[in-house]
This record gives sequence, C-alpha cells and structure tokens, in this order.
Amino acid sequence: MMQCLNLLWFGGQPFLLETSSKESVLRAIISDIHANLEALEAVLADIRGQNISEIYCLGDIIGYGPNPCECIDLVMAACGHCLLGNHDQAALFDPEGFNATAERAVFWTRKMLEAGTGPVSEKRWDFLGELPRVINESQFLFVHGSARNPLNEYVFPEDIFNQKKMEKIFSLVEKYCFQGHTHIPGVFTEDLNFLSPEEIDCKYELGAKKVLVNVGSVGQPRNGDNRSSYVVLDGNTVHFRQVAYDFSKTAKKISEIADLDDFLGERLADGR
Repeated sequence: MMQCLNLLWFGGQPFLLETSSKESVLRAIISDIHANLEALEAVLADIRGQNISEIYCLGDIIGYGPNPCECIDLVMAACGHCLLGNHDQAALFDPEGFNATAERAVFWTRKMLEAGTGPVSEKRWDFLGELPRVINESQFLFVHGSARNPLNEYVFPEDIFNQKKMEKIFSLVEKYCFQGHTHIPGVFTEDLNFLSPEEIDCKYELGAKKVLVNVGSVGQPRNGDNRSSYVVLDGNTVHFRQVAYDFSKTAKKISEIADLDDFLGERLADGR
C-alpha cells in the first residue's frame, strides 16, 4: 500500500506523520497547552510513536506558562488543524473575565510575543490571528469551549445536573463534539452522564448517540493527575492518553518570571 510521509521538525528533531490510507487515519486531539513546553514536547513525542496522521489542537496554546513563543512554533509545525482559545484571543486583544493571575500572565505573554522581530514574529501573530473558532467535519465538531459558545463556555462534569444547559448544547451537536477548556478529560453522554477516563479504561466507542468528549489539558491538567492528557481518535474509538513530563522544570521557569504567579507552577505537581 502506498504511504504518504510528512516530515516536520520540533525541538531540532524530525517529527514524522505517516499516513497509509484514508481509512487508517489516526487523529490526535490536544488542547490547553498553556505555554508549557516540557508538556508539549512530551505529548508530541508520544504522538510520534503511534503512526498518527493528523493532529488537531483545540486552542489555548498560550497563557499561564513560560514558553509561549516556543509552543506556538511547535503547534504551527506539528498541527494541521488548530482552533482559537480564549487565552489566545486575550493575547491578541484584551482579556475579558480573567482573574488577576491570568490577566497578568496574558500581558506578560503579549510582551514576549511583541519582543520578537522579523518574519518569525510576524508569522506567530498571523497564525494566532487567523485561527478559527470551530472546525466542523461532518459528524465531528471541534471547539475549544462548547458548541454553544466555542470560545468561552465551560462544560464541567457537574453540569450533567444542569439539564437545560446540557440539552441546549447537545441540540447544537450533530453527533460528536471534541472540546477542551476545563482541563478535565472525559465523556459526556446525551443521557447526562459523565465518564472519566478511569471509569472507562481510557477507551470509549462512539456509537449512535451523541457525545461530548473533553480531551483534557496538555499543559495544565486539573483532574488530580499531573500527567498531560490528550486523545487519539482511531475510527470510532476514542483513546485517552496520559503522558508524564518534567513539571518541576516548568514550575522552576515560572518561579523565575516575576509576572507569572508561582501558583501557576506549583499547581502542576497536583494536577490542579
């Protein structure tokens, strides 16, 4: 069978995306990197070993973390599809509804992006400015927040008890919606259940009923697990992946930047 090879680079190393046929395409779906270079590099290394053909990023490449420029560069190189997150938008314009810690991080991030010069810096700004809010591929919808508000709406596990909210969101989904934003991985079913990866042995089969799949966070997990989280979509099978990385290195970088609250690094150890 003829194969199509795509060679990309990250961290000075070749990043190989291999596609054998349309039927055998495996897709990795990542989200909420938050300028955490160590986490992103670990996840990309994990992806590289799985014959992944396409990588989707659901937004929030930047914000909170110490390496915004490097993370944008890696996403531009490795991800064929990328969405705008609320932190990405805040760096482009002004943060709205952010707490003081997040707001300071956004302004510092913008300063780092503005410090660059030449075509590389311009390419980063152009990339962020052209990101869509929604990717709709037949039965598959990709958003950062929710189908109702792709940029800003959180859908938390406890929202299964908010029937009105969930029914409205599900009414806007044709079949399957992949999202991030909460940093908590899991599956929301149309009959208002939330299934954590641990409950389903990190695997879920898409079927006749609608579901919302939160892929978790690469750079700032908040489900009590300090490993990065993302999913691999293999046909109709969703695999949840957890990847360990050197969060202490990221935390140390954050502690050395006055405009980034130490809490943003300390929370990484607890996955909160």
